[in-house]
Amino acid sequence: MRKLASIQKIRELQAIAGADAIEKATVLGWALVVKKGEFEIGALCVYVEIDALLPETATFEFLRSRQFRIRTVKLRGQISQGICFPLSILPAGTQIEEGADVTDILGIVKYEPVIPACLSGMMKGNFPSFIPKTDETRVQVLEELLLTHAGKPCYITEKLDGTSATYFMNDSTFGVCSRNMEMHRDDRNTYWRIADALKLEEKMKSLGNIAIQGEIVGEAIQGNKLKLVGQQLFVFSIFLIDDYRYASLEEMRALTGRLGLQMVPVLDDNYLLEANVEGLLNMAERNSVLCATAKAEGIVIRLKDTTEHVSFKAINN
Repeated sequence: MRKLASIQKIRELQAIAGADAIEKATVLGWALVVKKGEFEIGALCVYVEIDALLPETATFEFLRSRQFRIRTVKLRGQISQGICFPLSILPAGTQIEEGADVTDILGIVKYEPVIPACLSGMMKGNFPSFIPKTDETRVQVLEELLLTHAGKPCYITEKLDGTSATYFMNDSTFGVCSRNMEMHRDDRNTYWRIADALKLEEKMKSLGNIAIQGEIVGEAIQGNKLKLVGQQLFVFSIFLIDDYRYASLEEMRALTGRLGLQMVPVLDDNYLLEANVEGLLNMAERNSVLCATAKAEGIVIRLKDTTEHVSFKAINN
């Protein structure tokens, strides 16, 4: 579960050129702007991540113009991701411990964008328990994981800015899911229209119990930043249900070829992981393989060893 708000340590404080009232702070792997003199290196604070939606209370009234949502912003040329508060915003009696999750204590929830009409539909049930949900953690909170797996072979793919979809065949039953739920058939719904256009149910019958996970991008989705015609599915994972593991890159290439599907662009199929958050963020600053004039949303790095599923993202800011 993602910690939208947690107690964390101020790792570094650095001056911002030309700025007298603000400075750059580092919390976990995040860089953000704080008021000069408000925090000291090594001090604990309440750190709130981007995409957090704060409650409409007097404490957070200054965020009303931003609809109480924490976003990535740039101040005096410095990218700021998240916001720090002093520990005094916590209720009396709160246990103060580095890493403690205070999301619920502060009434903070995750911001969820409005769903376009073409992606809405009738919920059939919860997301299937036999398939992992599609959700990548940002590299900025994974410093320890990077140290643990440094030097291991990985592959890197482009992260596409669309909507994730899961298509599964399990015990001869075909299912279609959005990020969080299984959906009833609806011919007006993009998830189902993609499934029908690609004949997924028919093609997947011969593959046993399997789930295909991908990103739907194109017209009417996230502003169609890649200027694609229509709507397309790009596969980023294949989950082998009976083995309860993800397919390797080689297996995924073979299976997508057999199904006549396209994968997300593979940028590097033999990258040795470096324990360097800043370096990975720099790698994410690139244009899309699918549209040379558009910024890529970022990259996804995944260990090639399928015995342990390690996968995370670096976003292009």
